[in-house]
Amino acid sequence: MTTETKCPTCHGTGWVLDTGGAAPVAKRCQCFHDRQNELLIEQANIPRRYKNCTFKNFEGHDDSQRDALKISRHFVKNYPALDVGLLFIGSCGVGKTHLAVATIQELIVKKGVPCIFYDFRDLIREIQSTFTPDSTLSESDVLGPVFQKDVLVLDELGAKRTTAWVEETVFYIINHRYNHKKITIFTSNYPDTEDEEDTRESFYKKGGDTLVDRIGVRLRSRIYEMCKIVEIGGEDYRRKIKQASYRF
Repeated sequence: MTTETKCPTCHGTGWVLDTGGAAPVAKRCQCFHDRQNELLIEQANIPRRYKNCTFKNFEGHDDSQRDALKISRHFVKNYPALDVGLLFIGSCGVGKTHLAVATIQELIVKKGVPCIFYDFRDLIREIQSTFTPDSTLSESDVLGPVFQKDVLVLDELGAKRTTAWVEETVFYIINHRYNHKKITIFTSNYPDTEDEEDTRESFYKKGGDTLVDRIGVRLRSRIYEMCKIVEIGGEDYRRKIKQASYRF
């Protein structure tokens, strides 16, 4: 039988006595904040693949990647004195999700900010699953954390082609957060252009679809009120890793 190791500073109470001032004052021990942060990380719904994504291990070889990292660090530094979130746009494998996850992990660890991560497609599926007769969850069970968390990451925006229901549902979510001044971070593989000649690097070679094609004009307009656009170029990191693995 194992016993939980008690903090040597507070001996498991979660409190320490600060004697540095005019009179002793009780304050929370660092172990209390560490446990709170661990709980927030657990509740953030970060996929296992991205658990280790940090600013320190982000490999930015392209100028736009380095700029995106700088913007992300600046975002964390200035939070919560912010009016807008971030929209990372770029092709597959350039580090959009890495930076989005690293940003909320920094917010949790450094500032104790409640955050949550959702893949765009997974969120839609979870909402739809609540409509089945055998579902144990209600729509409000799924949407509660999405509405309430201080920062939401919505990954792969536009990955599921919009329908009237999808567009209305996502607009409802985004508009609720907008009205309650909640910060949202998005990532998308789709270029922000309606002009086929307005191309930039490889991520405009997706076959013609733009972000507005995938999510609709109304949702795109609302997101642009809510976010700073961060375009990221560079090579597909996952492809480079795969190619390197075949070298002997």
